[in-house]
Amino acid sequence: MMGQSVSRNSVLLALFAVGTALVISTTFLQTRDRIAQQQRMAEEKALLEILPRESHDNSLLDDTLSAPAGDDLLRLTAPRPIYRARRDGDVTALIVPARAADGYSGAIDMIVGVSRDGSIAGVRVLSHRETPGLGDKIERRKSDWITDFKGHSLANTPEPDWAVKKDGGVFDQFTGATITPRAVINATRRALEFVAQNRQRLFELPGTETSSATTAGAAP
Repeated sequence: MMGQSVSRNSVLLALFAVGTALVISTTFLQTRDRIAQQQRMAEEKALLEILPRESHDNSLLDDTLSAPAGDDLLRLTAPRPIYRARRDGDVTALIVPARAADGYSGAIDMIVGVSRDGSIAGVRVLSHRETPGLGDKIERRKSDWITDFKGHSLANTPEPDWAVKKDGGVFDQFTGATITPRAVINATRRALEFVAQNRQRLFELPGTETSSATTAGAAP
């Protein structure tokens, strides 16, 4: 009698465990999909700040190449996507990831929009640890400083001008903070150099490549 009771309890416990596992796995899958969708929307929002929706007729998130880790110009610690904007099938602009490892309080992760003519469409900082009230003016919501890059290119801005005004360049510095803007300026210029060195691959490579096996790291 006792053996039957133990056996029945064991079966009930097993069924309960299976049911609980199914509920947990279903909830996880639903939550994972919702989080992934939210992340995609947030990522697209950041990209559209640089390349508004009306400027292209494709999905930026679905037309990418891979920017390699360890490149001397981008200085990424892990591969990240390069997004391509198209109009009638032609690539008209790119959004390139860049990293400034020499910020005042650590690395600054950025994206740089580059038009087909080599000029900057926009720059945005994705993450940083700069001092609140000083270095954080690189954020668009804190200051308009980051918008001053728009329109600059390697052709119309000589290398000595890629500096803060204190160093003889054309870009403003922050009161009490020059290390942070210097780092962002240098990383932005390097991103333009990367695009210039890899122009044919970035603008002319057909199709969409999302695999990290294909990179745009070496100059053609």
